[in-house]
Parts: sequence; structure tokens; C-alpha cells
Amino acid sequence: MESIRTRRLELVAATVPLLDAELGSPEALGDLLGAAVPVDWPPGEHDRAAVESFRALLVGRPDAAGWCAWYAILRAPAGSVLIGTGGYMGPPDADGTVEIGYSILPAFRSRGLATELARALVDRALSVPGAARVVAHTTRGNVGSVKVLERCGFRVVGPGDEPGSLRYAIPAR
Repeated sequence: MESIRTRRLELVAATVPLLDAELGSPEALGDLLGAAVPVDWPPGEHDRAAVESFRALLVGRPDAAGWCAWYAILRAPAGSVLIGTGGYMGPPDADGTVEIGYSILPAFRSRGLATELARALVDRALSVPGAARVVAHTTRGNVGSVKVLERCGFRVVGPGDEPGSLRYAIPAR
């Protein structure tokens, strides 16, 4: 399994077996990840439809591994806990743009974990030849997400894809 380690997190790239486990039960997913899965799993927009979409992508395009969902695991002395997800909407497009998204379970917010997750995703994306910029979308009202993006160096570059959303970008370093 492809993984990324940060100071407090281990990010594990989604695979078909991991996604199948998640579709089956939280216990099965936790067993494969070696982490406890909180009862309020999944976070945010990482719902069944998203998991099924990631699975279909990986079945049809095995080369897309690492370019969809990543599981965020908090490694702690008391035990590892699955705290959120993040990932990409696919590999860099024709103009080198990569879009990220992320979500942390409510009990783990306001600890800098979303920022740590987003930075790791940005760093990984910009290390790939052909990646020229990373973008993300959120609304002004999502104060937590705005703070995460700004801490990672993103700036508003225009309206987002959804009504009321904003597009943020960070250029290659």
C-alpha cells in the first residue's frame, strides 16, 4: 500500500481491497488499516457514493492508484484511529492542475490535522512531473476549510464550480 507519513498522520492510498472493506463494514476497513474506525465514520462527503466512485475508477484505471482517496490515520500512543480522508479528483489534467479535497471527523477538528493532511496532498501532487498547480473549492462560510487552505498557501482565484463556492489555488513551488 502506498502511504505518506507526516508528523502525526499516516495517509494510506485507497485500493480496491480497502474500498471493498469500507463498503462491507467499518470493522473490515479498520482491520486492513490497523486502526480503530470511530462510530461516526465516514466524514463529510466521503459517503457510499464517493467510495463506489473511487472503486469504479480504480477498477477501470489501475494507473489512477494514489490519485483518488487517501485514508488519514492518526498514530498515537493510545492506538491508531482513522480520523478522515483526503485525496484528488484525479491525476494532473492537460494544463497540470490537480484538485484536492479533504474531510476530518468532527471529534478531530481544530487540531491542525486537516492542514497537515492538505499539506501532504499538495506536496505529493507538486512532486509529480506535469503538476503545475493545486486547486480546491470551498465556500466563505466554511471557515475551517478556508483556514486550512490559507495555512497551506492557497489563495482565492475566482468562483468555484458550485454556486456560492470559491476556487482556491496554489502554484507549483
